[in-house]
Amino acid sequence: MRVLLVEDDPKQLMPLQMALSQAGHSVDGVKDGETAQWLLSEKEYDLLVLDWMLPRVSGVTLCRQYRAAGKTAPVLMITARDTTPEKVTGLDAGADDYLVKPIDLMEFMARVRALRRRSPLWQGDTLSLEDLHLHLDTLTVERQGATVSLSSREFQLLEYFMRHPRQVLTRNQIEQAVWEWGTEPESNAMTVLVRKLRQRLQTVRAADWVESIYGMGYRLTPPEKHKS
Repeated sequence: MRVLLVEDDPKQLMPLQMALSQAGHSVDGVKDGETAQWLLSEKEYDLLVLDWMLPRVSGVTLCRQYRAAGKTAPVLMITARDTTPEKVTGLDAGADDYLVKPIDLMEFMARVRALRRRSPLWQGDTLSLEDLHLHLDTLTVERQGATVSLSSREFQLLEYFMRHPRQVLTRNQIEQAVWEWGTEPESNAMTVLVRKLRQRLQTVRAADWVESIYGMGYRLTPPEKHKS
C-alpha cells in the first residue's frame, strides 16, 4: 500500500514511517503541507496520514482539498487537538479516523490495518486474486497449500499487481507505486525486483502470472486468462 505521511515533527515522523515501512508499505514522508499538496497533485495514494498542525498548509485544509478533488483514499488525522469540537472538525473535513497524540505505535498500526480493510479487495488481512492469497500480517503469499515469504519490496510489488489485475502497468507506474518519493532506483532495479518476485512465486506455482509486455511494462494475469 502506498502511504503519504505528513508530520512536521521529525521525532514523530521517523517512528511512524519506520513502522509503516516494516509492515510492507511504501511510504512518502514529508514535513510540510505545501510539499504534500504537490505530491497529492502528482501521485495516487492508498492511505493519507495527516498531522493537523503543519507549516504552510494545515492537515485539515489538505484533507478538505483532497476530498473536494473527488479522491477517495482513507485519511487518518493525527493531532494533539483532543476536544470533541476539534474531532468533529477533522472528521467533517473528510478524515475517516482521528488519532490523538501522543501516539501509541501499536494502536496506530491497528488503525492503519482497519482502514486498509475497507478496500473491497481485502478480506480481513488478506488480499486475494483467484486462488492467490497475499497476507498482510506475515508478508507471505499462499496458493494451493504452498506458502512463501516476501521481502518488503516484493510484497509492495505483488500488492500493486493484485490491486490492478490484468492491467498493463508501465515501468513508471510501478516505480511510483513501489519506490518512495525522492529515491532513484538503479536502471535495472525493476528488472531485478520482478525477477526476484517471479522466483518467489515459483514456490506457489504462479511465476507465469507475471507477464512482461514488450516496450511497456508488466501485467499480472491469472491462469484462466492465459487460456482465453
